[in-house]
This record gives sequence, structure tokens and C-alpha cells, in this order.
Amino acid sequence: MDAWTDEPGVVVLPDGRRIRGVGVRRPRGDVPAPDFAVYLLGRDPAPGPWPHRWVRWRDFRLPDSTDDATTALREAWERAGEERVEIGCGGGIGRTGTALALLATMSGVAPEDAVAWVRSHYHRRAVETGRQRRWVEQTATLLQTERE
Repeated sequence: MDAWTDEPGVVVLPDGRRIRGVGVRRPRGDVPAPDFAVYLLGRDPAPGPWPHRWVRWRDFRLPDSTDDATTALREAWERAGEERVEIGCGGGIGRTGTALALLATMSGVAPEDAVAWVRSHYHRRAVETGRQRRWVEQTATLLQTERE
């Protein structure tokens, strides 16, 4: 399995993992299919031709279950070491950016710096609401505490 190279939306995390952020409403174009994906949507996407996880997460909100979100994002982070992984929501900015910010903390970014990091490395409007910003910090801090 190959890693992402210079496809649109690819973010290189501080530990070298590459994850592609996508808007599922946008055409895929000629970008290779992922080996695994996490979709952050209000409704379950139709089963796709590649393995994926669905996290119920409505637009401009937080995930319905933080446990479901962190489990799916941990799997994405682990698999991104060897596989092409993509994270996507409807537009590819808010929920996707929020998830990428949490993944950045798994790769070494401090929780309080994660939103600024994802905005400078992925999209300037990533993480669209104050609740999403607080969720990143709180969830990342909780995950760090669990690892210690």
C-alpha cells in the first residue's frame, strides 16, 4: 500500500503520517482511492468500495459520541503509518479540520496549539466553531491523560 504524495488535501502530520482531508460533496477527480476512510457525517454514507468508518457528526456540531470519534480517529492515525487514509465531512473544512486537529495532537502537537496548527497546514477556516475548538483541546488532553 502506498502513502499519499502530493494529492490535494494531504496533510503531513508532525510524525510523518499523511492523511488526506476531503469534502465528500466534492468530485473525487483522479485522486487514488484511500485504503481506509473515516466519514464524519450526520447520515451513514452508502457503503463505498473501500473500508471506512462512519462517525455520526452533524454539520457545525460535535460528534454524537466522543468515544466513537476517538476510536475511529485512533484507527485512522494508526493505519496512516502504512496506508492511504482520508478523513471527510460534507465540505471538508469544519468537522474534517476538527478531526485533523485531534490527529495532530496524536502526532505531537500540544492540545492548545492544534487548531492553529491545522489552520496553517490544512485550511485557514478549519475547525469552524468555538465548541469544536474546545472539544479538540479537551479530548486531546483526555487522550494524553489516558496514555500516561
